[in-house]
Amino acid sequence: MIKAPFKFTPILKEKIWGGNKLKSLLNKPSNTKNIGESWEISDVENDVSIVSSGKDKGKTLTELITQYKEDLVGEKIYNTFGNKFPLLIKFIDAKESLSIQLHPNDELAKKRHNSFGKTEMWYVMQADDDAKLIVGFKKKVNSEIYQQHLSEKKLLAILNEEKVSHGDVYFIPTGRVHAIEAGVLLAEIQQTSDITYRIYDWDRQDKQGNHRDLHTKHALEALDFSVKKNYKTTYNAQLNKTSPIVDCPFFTTNILLIDGKIDKNHSQKDSFIIYMCVKGNVTFANTNFKMDLNYGETILIPNCITKYEISSQEESELLEVYIN
Repeated sequence: MIKAPFKFTPILKEKIWGGNKLKSLLNKPSNTKNIGESWEISDVENDVSIVSSGKDKGKTLTELITQYKEDLVGEKIYNTFGNKFPLLIKFIDAKESLSIQLHPNDELAKKRHNSFGKTEMWYVMQADDDAKLIVGFKKKVNSEIYQQHLSEKKLLAILNEEKVSHGDVYFIPTGRVHAIEAGVLLAEIQQTSDITYRIYDWDRQDKQGNHRDLHTKHALEALDFSVKKNYKTTYNAQLNKTSPIVDCPFFTTNILLIDGKIDKNHSQKDSFIIYMCVKGNVTFANTNFKMDLNYGETILIPNCITKYEISSQEESELLEVYIN
């Protein structure tokens, strides 16, 4: 029986576009410049999370699932995914803009890469003045118009670009073109997949003068040309309550604004619960454990731990993630 939640050692990724906010704001330990991503919970091959404390310290996420099975992840999830963890949880700091990109769906990713697809969502934690995101097309285009703009390096003329600030949420289904631009720090929740089709990388070069690979042909088959009136997700967050943000087949995400205490009872769920602290500091506790979660940290609550209290002495924000 599992008595306490799990924390994992962050897997830090140096990126050509990365900055120092993961170190300076989120206190991620690194001597490396340009840290773009902190993989908080990962079961991606060669990047599997390792427990950072407690009696299971040093075990991989895969070993935890193999040992605890449905007690950790839930019966239906274990029957569906076996010893594979279905979500990848990240913090991302873009000092420079990421490439304009998109991700394949499950069917295409399975056929081409023997991988899951990559549906994801973003929660903006901090944004510099005038920082923006690219999400979707701003007007109706077809394959020919898209390819013409791409070849003429005029892609921004047909893409939807929006200024963002703390608390903004964007849901990114497979096929939707997107990019995090310079000055944005965000939390990302996604399927367990590292498959990205890069379509434009701002013509930048690495230290050796090389351009990163583009995936123009693959992207064209995966691209969703549909246009939405509003790409930003609207939600109503209430203090000391659980407020829904995103609900899709791959994950459900709620937001908790806490100043005081919230009692949680997940006995009706059949899933692990992940919490990402995106503001402030909180404490999780029941009769078996007490664990602090600070700004920029992530915790995994096993399926078998269904009742606990979350408390904070300052106004704090948590993202709560599970699979319905």
